[in-house]
Amino acid sequence: MKPENVMTVTQLNRASNRLLSEHFWGVWVEGEISNLTQPASGHLYFSLKDANAQVRCAMFKTAQRKLAFKPENGKQVLLKAQVSLYEPRGDFQLIVEAMEASGDGALQRAFVALKQKLLAEGLFDAERKLPIPTLPKAIAVITSPTGAAIRDIITVLRRRFAAVPVIIYPVSVQGDNAQYEITKAIALANDQQDCDLIILGRGGGSLEDLWAFNEERVARAISASNIPIISAVGHETDVTIADFVADLRAATPSAAAEHAVPDQQAWLAQFQQFEMRLQQHQQRQLQRHQQALTWLSQRLQQQHPGQKLARNAQRLDELELRLVQAQQSKLRHQKHQLEAKTAQLWQHSPTVRLNHYQQQQAYLNKRLLDLMQRKLERSQQRLTHNSQTLHAVSPLAILNRGYALTSLTTTGQIIHTTEQLSIGDQVKTRLAQGSFFSQITGFD
Repeated sequence: MKPENVMTVTQLNRASNRLLSEHFWGVWVEGEISNLTQPASGHLYFSLKDANAQVRCAMFKTAQRKLAFKPENGKQVLLKAQVSLYEPRGDFQLIVEAMEASGDGALQRAFVALKQKLLAEGLFDAERKLPIPTLPKAIAVITSPTGAAIRDIITVLRRRFAAVPVIIYPVSVQGDNAQYEITKAIALANDQQDCDLIILGRGGGSLEDLWAFNEERVARAISASNIPIISAVGHETDVTIADFVADLRAATPSAAAEHAVPDQQAWLAQFQQFEMRLQQHQQRQLQRHQQALTWLSQRLQQQHPGQKLARNAQRLDELELRLVQAQQSKLRHQKHQLEAKTAQLWQHSPTVRLNHYQQQQAYLNKRLLDLMQRKLERSQQRLTHNSQTLHAVSPLAILNRGYALTSLTTTGQIIHTTEQLSIGDQVKTRLAQGSFFSQITGFD
């Protein structure tokens, strides 16, 4: 007898599909793409797998418009899907509605969330940003000591204003410890107070590579710094939380160095302009006084009466003396100003610092040679002592005193007692010079 309520395969698959669709919609699933195909229709068909299972997936062409990357086999992804059953074949599958690269998507969401949080707290406000000094007394560079960024920064700083000292705080710029090292370096630079400008940065990379500069810990350390900070993270298109919090954001590490110091050639040109203007001012002053003197002389000639002429001559001498004194005083004052400007410029010259470093290098080279010589002498003495000790305990030294070393020829075993021997055994006896073989014929 046929049972009641018998379902066809079509009815079963349709009911199953309805059940799955009602209970599993808008689910997020993470896994690895495999068996990816894209027929002429433009739809994507692939399997999503992990270490223990896999599921078929379909992503229709209309859903692909929001994709920010190209799906590839082996790529780890996070997708939002509708669970369904492909009724003609009874295949369990996911209808993908959205898909993003696993990791980058989560990082981007974390980036946006932290940005909104710090923005609401006012950490990005222009009012709290510190001014960048026109000519820093010293610059601290917080970055990796082996990356391209530090080389670019130092190259630009030396080219633009080599007299400004550079203090390097080496840190990791990616990885789990990077945020702690960067935070510690910022705090250390503020505690030591040996600089008045900080450049914080690294070269380019992926969002994950740059993530240390998107950490809240680093952002708050930048905000708390009493020393102005220039952020120079990645390339021009890379943007991090550190860029928003820093007092100035530079597109690249090289650009940060350009912002940090002025062009010393431009400064020298400005000093030359000051000197030229001072000379021109002196010349105009002399011309005005000369004109005044000429005018007074002409008036004196016009008022010819002798007595008045004598009085005016005395007055003229007095005015001339005052004029000369005023000119000399003015020249001395301007000369002092010029000497002060020249001394100030000489303080920034790299010659003094270079001579100091050359003397320090010569002293260190001499110390190194002295240390190497003493180390070599101690090693030679130790070698001589060890050689004498080794010779004293050497079996060859014992043989030289008339002793012999006897061993079985069959096993090579050293003979210490006659109990190790039997009649007829072959033995080898080694002397200080040479050896000989013998056979045991009896014992004493």
